[in-house]
Amino acid sequence: MPICRVFKSYIRGVCMGALAGLTWVDAVRMAVDVGVVAYVIYRGLVLIRGTRAGQLVQGLAVLVIVAFLSDRLGLTTINWILDQLGLVIMVALPVVFQPELRRALAYLGRGNILARSFSFLGVEDVSRLIKELVRTVGVLAKNRTGALIILERETRLNDYIETGIKIDGVVSAEFLVNIFMPRTPLHDGAAIIRGDRVVAAGCFLPLTDSPYLSRQLGTRHRAALGITEIADAVAVVVSEETGTISVAEGGKLTRYLEEKNLQQMLEDLLLPAEERTNHFWPWR
Repeated sequence: MPICRVFKSYIRGVCMGALAGLTWVDAVRMAVDVGVVAYVIYRGLVLIRGTRAGQLVQGLAVLVIVAFLSDRLGLTTINWILDQLGLVIMVALPVVFQPELRRALAYLGRGNILARSFSFLGVEDVSRLIKELVRTVGVLAKNRTGALIILERETRLNDYIETGIKIDGVVSAEFLVNIFMPRTPLHDGAAIIRGDRVVAAGCFLPLTDSPYLSRQLGTRHRAALGITEIADAVAVVVSEETGTISVAEGGKLTRYLEEKNLQQMLEDLLLPAEERTNHFWPWR
């Protein structure tokens, strides 16, 4: 017990001695420094969570621990092998983490990360768009017609628009339902909406590489997650097998939505905070 008290007193003395010479400016600078580093680390962990990169980071952590222990224990052969692997790992890291680096750069390139898309539309226009989308999804889900609708926000999706057929038509439930009718030229692929217009249909999207995704989910759900992992788009999915309605945003998928839940979720994602309907999300 006395030893514990002596140790605590020693730690307290060291901390007080280190802080004694600090001014309030130094304290603020230190707090900002630590806060920024903590935020960057947190965002990095969020970016790699649920991807293969997360598993690779764990593997790198194991290698670092092994290198530290082998150096302390004097294991010369293991140390030499790890030294040779170091250069290979440094070269391979940008290749392995290419999807995550691309997502991070796209995230920074948006400028104001708090900005909402559809800001060039009026509240009434966005509300009308949401109602047309909900009507569309209701019809498609009832008929079990598969569909993938992408709502572009701050990140432009021109690369993926080029893979489809350009349309430039005003969003309406009847128009969208016809696009996804089976055995029509544009039903197989994604429809991309910019503002209140369908700019293209039949578009091909990148698939998610998450190893944790359920095997029950098909290509549409994987494409919805894939595009929302690299852009700030919102993806609405209707399952062809079950008619289940899902929404993907920020690399996360919310499933088993009803029309009312879908409308509330789209309002929360697309409308300014002061214009949203008061609600809570019981399904999350």
